[in-house]
Amino acid sequence: MKSRHALFLISTAGFMALATATQADPRAEIRGELDRDLRAQLVRAIGDVDDPPSNRFEARRRARAAMESAEALLRSEGYYQPTLVDQVEGEETPVAIVEVTPGPRFLLADYGLNWTLPPPDQTTDFAVRDEVDLTTGEPGRAADVLAAEGRIVAGLTRRGYADAAALQRRVVVNHRDYSVTPNFNINSGPLVRLDGILLETRGPTNPDWVAGLAPWTQGDVYDPEQVAELEQRLTETGVYDGVGVALSPADQTLPDGTRPIVVTLRDRPARILEAGITLSTARATVTAGTTTSNTGGSAIEGLWTWYNRFGRADTLIWQARLADIDSRIGATLSLPHWRRPSQTLRLETAVVHEDTEAYRRTALVLAADIRQRVGKTSFYSYGVGLDAGQYDENRFDPITQAPIRLTRDLVILTGRGNVYWDKSNNALDPTSGWRLTASVQPTAVAGEDTIVFLRTEAQVTGYLPLQEAKTVLAGRIKLGSIVGGEELTVPADRLFYSGGGGSVRGYEYQGVGPRLPDNTPRGGLSLFETSLEVRRDVFGGFQGVAFVDAGAVGFDETPDFSNMRYAAGVGVRYKLPFGPIRADIAIPLDKREGDAAFQVYISLGQAF
Repeated sequence: MKSRHALFLISTAGFMALATATQADPRAEIRGELDRDLRAQLVRAIGDVDDPPSNRFEARRRARAAMESAEALLRSEGYYQPTLVDQVEGEETPVAIVEVTPGPRFLLADYGLNWTLPPPDQTTDFAVRDEVDLTTGEPGRAADVLAAEGRIVAGLTRRGYADAAALQRRVVVNHRDYSVTPNFNINSGPLVRLDGILLETRGPTNPDWVAGLAPWTQGDVYDPEQVAELEQRLTETGVYDGVGVALSPADQTLPDGTRPIVVTLRDRPARILEAGITLSTARATVTAGTTTSNTGGSAIEGLWTWYNRFGRADTLIWQARLADIDSRIGATLSLPHWRRPSQTLRLETAVVHEDTEAYRRTALVLAADIRQRVGKTSFYSYGVGLDAGQYDENRFDPITQAPIRLTRDLVILTGRGNVYWDKSNNALDPTSGWRLTASVQPTAVAGEDTIVFLRTEAQVTGYLPLQEAKTVLAGRIKLGSIVGGEELTVPADRLFYSGGGGSVRGYEYQGVGPRLPDNTPRGGLSLFETSLEVRRDVFGGFQGVAFVDAGAVGFDETPDFSNMRYAAGVGVRYKLPFGPIRADIAIPLDKREGDAAFQVYISLGQAF
């Protein structure tokens, strides 16, 4: 209760501070017969002041300054014959006033587009003219004229005229017919064709490897999107502190008429040693790319990262972790753009010791995965994993209807296919769009038991903005199924569990689903989870959240909704430039013996 009271008091104080904030006054009062939008533009243009004028002289000065700002705004909006009068009313409390009569609004006539010699090719000329997007008869706004000029230059650049530039434009304002005729003078420059890569770096990066990432061949017409794609390919490796990709200056044109692309790389430190200590009672299941691991609890961890060891933006991580749940020692090698652009080869080896309430395992883990990026944030991956070790499991015998304890030496070969399709607008704080995550894992088990089964899992999340995205409705549905296996023979770490910060908040890790008589979590062959959140911007960078989570673990291949568990809670988000910090408190609505009264979660990013 104390935590709830504190949260209420903090929120109330914030609302009061927002409500009592000092309101600034406009520099001058705008008068005249004006439509609402134009009046609002004028008010914004003249600006605000903190204090009213102290005398009539100061009020007159403010009125004249406001009149100049108003005239500039009117002209930019196509009002070239306004009548403006600055006034002052009042003696003891003078008020600055600007009387505005906008006059007729001037309209666009047909524009002119003049090329300096030589002009671009005829196809480009026609295409650029189609993109000017100035309509005769529309208001002669200065912003529209400038935007049209920008579109002309951008259209030339996209089509290979990398040196295109706008010269002094001439805009004719005709006061007789109230027209505005823009005339654009453009120097397109020569059509640019590309050579290879000119690499500038003090690091060990292999120039041939960088050249292989270029999405063009020698002689291709310059395309700024291809240049940006090369920059993204280098940036996404995570190896460089700085990446610059730009067309070389015109004076560096080669004898064959082509120009190289200059790539500038600033390497991160070649070796980084990191260590950390975590003290926590919370546990969760974390999925990153193609790897799923149990984390949380207390841990001591050390990471030694080697960057660019082989001169191709590779990352080699040596890891040692001693933890309540997932202890391990091993190494992971990532080779970005392996054999083709945007394709990453990931090799992993580790000795793992997992200790959960449902099972313990000590195993040697080997894995190889290939991930192919699609677009900026989506990807698919495929690979294989090999686990060999001892499993100590608390299980349920469906024949005797009694709990049993199994100790088995198993070798598990797993094929791994994953898809992550991201159509949301932000990685850490989505407000619109959707995401799809799916995995398929055909698995063969050998050793003291032999079994073949298929483990599948899929999750869909969606985000609906309301009230101009000040409120966001977020939802999540997750389904999982194991086909071809039995509960007793499938290795415990491959069964489905639910509960914790990444699934059903309010319950501890593995706390959702049936349990054995000794209260040990009992894994299942199917999984269903769903969540619904309402996220509302409150004030400043703060956001309030209310949510309901639900989940169920079943013992058949299809989800079982008869043993659903529910939880509800509230949370606070504080938005930083790189993403929100999340703090949630949740309570189980189907509390059983052994369940805590509430759970608290603190992390980076939204819950889903």
